[in-house]
Amino acid sequence: MDILPNIQSPEDLKSLSLPELEQLAGEIRQEIIDTVAENGGHLASNLGIVDLTVALHRVFDSPRDKLIFDVGHQTYAHKLLTGRQSDFHTLRTYGGMSGFPRRSESEHDVFDTGHSATAISAALGLARARDIRGEDYHVVAVVGDGALTGGMCYEAMNDAGNFNEEMGRSTRLIVVLNDNEMSISRNVGAMANHLTKLRASASWRGTKLAVKKGITRIPLVGPRAAKRLEKMKNALKHFWVHGEFFESLGFRYLGPIDGHDIAMMEHVLAEAKQVTDTPLLIHVITCKGRGYERAERRPEKYHGIAPFFLEDGAQKSTPIIPATANVVGDTLCAMADSDDQVVAITAAMASGTGLIPFERKYKERFFDVGIAEEHAVTMAAGLARGGMKPYFAVYSTFLQRAYDQIFHDICLQDLPVRLLVDHAGLVGSDGKTHHGVFDLSMLSAMPGLSIWEASDNAELSQMLFESLKCEGPLAIRYIKDGIDLEERCPGRVFEPGKWQWLQDGEDGVLIAHGRMVQHALKAAQCLRVDGKAFAVVNASTLKPLDVFSVERALSGGRPVFTVEENISSGSLGQALSLLCVEKGLGKLAGCFSIGDRFVTHGSMRELLTECGLMPEQIASHVQNMISQPHNI
Repeated sequence: MDILPNIQSPEDLKSLSLPELEQLAGEIRQEIIDTVAENGGHLASNLGIVDLTVALHRVFDSPRDKLIFDVGHQTYAHKLLTGRQSDFHTLRTYGGMSGFPRRSESEHDVFDTGHSATAISAALGLARARDIRGEDYHVVAVVGDGALTGGMCYEAMNDAGNFNEEMGRSTRLIVVLNDNEMSISRNVGAMANHLTKLRASASWRGTKLAVKKGITRIPLVGPRAAKRLEKMKNALKHFWVHGEFFESLGFRYLGPIDGHDIAMMEHVLAEAKQVTDTPLLIHVITCKGRGYERAERRPEKYHGIAPFFLEDGAQKSTPIIPATANVVGDTLCAMADSDDQVVAITAAMASGTGLIPFERKYKERFFDVGIAEEHAVTMAAGLARGGMKPYFAVYSTFLQRAYDQIFHDICLQDLPVRLLVDHAGLVGSDGKTHHGVFDLSMLSAMPGLSIWEASDNAELSQMLFESLKCEGPLAIRYIKDGIDLEERCPGRVFEPGKWQWLQDGEDGVLIAHGRMVQHALKAAQCLRVDGKAFAVVNASTLKPLDVFSVERALSGGRPVFTVEENISSGSLGQALSLLCVEKGLGKLAGCFSIGDRFVTHGSMRELLTECGLMPEQIASHVQNMISQPHNI
């Protein structure tokens, strides 16, 4: 008999036996596998944390006790255990359940998360609020080992470990370290090596317990020898394992423990609840992808995956056009072949940003810094200052974390760092925390920074080669999906600072960038059916603006519209409106953008439709506006 359908809240777990809990964990895994195969999503990380999630909800009383999951892409089991089974089939679909914790979705989702290394800080804030208000509940931050490559974790732990003189103790807080040796790409750096040593200590501890048990059986001598052995063991552990690292930050350290042994985890978590005078870190070892052999073998492939066939793991739909990440990786390799100053940097996203080929071919010129975008940007500035040509490939949403470093360490010093801004624009099912619709607004405020955006793969490759000539800061934006405009617009050549007039028309002008260039071309087709000839301009250089093209577009009194996949504030439309005022060029007829909001999750078509940016919608909006001149 299935158990999962009867679990409507964490309270329903309390009466289950250990065999029933293990059966439940298996059912949860199967439900996750089936749903992700249908909808896409984060698979390997969610399969690995199932047993730990069951144990957490058995020991703690959510929502009274607060569970905060770092990043949040590993909360599928948490959702299934907190009354959301009936909606789980809608995971990551438009109008359905988010793939991340959302306070609007459940009282059990304490904090909206989507970026790494934030959970300990948020949990510490909650714990301190609890203490100030005189309340009594537990606060637990569940972080992955990948998060420990991000500096925010250490800032939070350093603060949490401070001894409060007035209270006579440190803040009561529990951190559960879910150690599966992976973030998205395999973990790198000194902390990853430290955790490897701690993992090794688990086998050491098993051996010493067996030896100690044998010695204590020796009459008379046993207990005394066992005590001496204990001292020797602690000294050796201190020397070999360095387990005191977390304790030096003021945390009591427990572990490592088997993250798939529910009974053991329950015991340790229950003990942790009794500690009131210091923060604790519980080190749990889990297997990413557990329960689905393909995900266990290749966890990086199944970290975030599109819908796939269970039988062989093949994706249900294969894009004909190569993803832009592949274009970036191949082009950077070609550039590095002829220029030994080219170096590539990633923040734990070598696979997602297409840099695996570069890593394999030019290992000495490739740097994976972990989940540390701020460090990556400033290190890139140092590389540039040292005479190299650094390329930092990063998703738009994660580049937001390095705002000050871009401003202070790159732009202020006018250093030739190339920021490759992947996943620009809407990204679909990952939703509001991951859409790349803010970076243009952020980067536009940076003096001296040039911004280019590719409308298709061919233009992206051209931009990358052209960037070798840049002597100042540069950002190149591109969407995650491949586009090919060659058949519609053959023979295009990218020139920095010059926009491309893809077609002319006497009735109006559509100025677009990125994916919206393709949409503008299709919208112009729709308008032609209605007898209107519209020009389409590819604003491939977003900063500095092509003033000549702006003047040309506005000449003759034609209505000019901008079309872009960006928020309205700081958009190209806003920049052109200001330029028009400054130069007395008139005004734009309209600016189509995302607007001033956060966009939900769903398919690209659904999200673009919601934002009014599908070609037919653009054409309809334009037609309505030009048919009523007083609106322009």
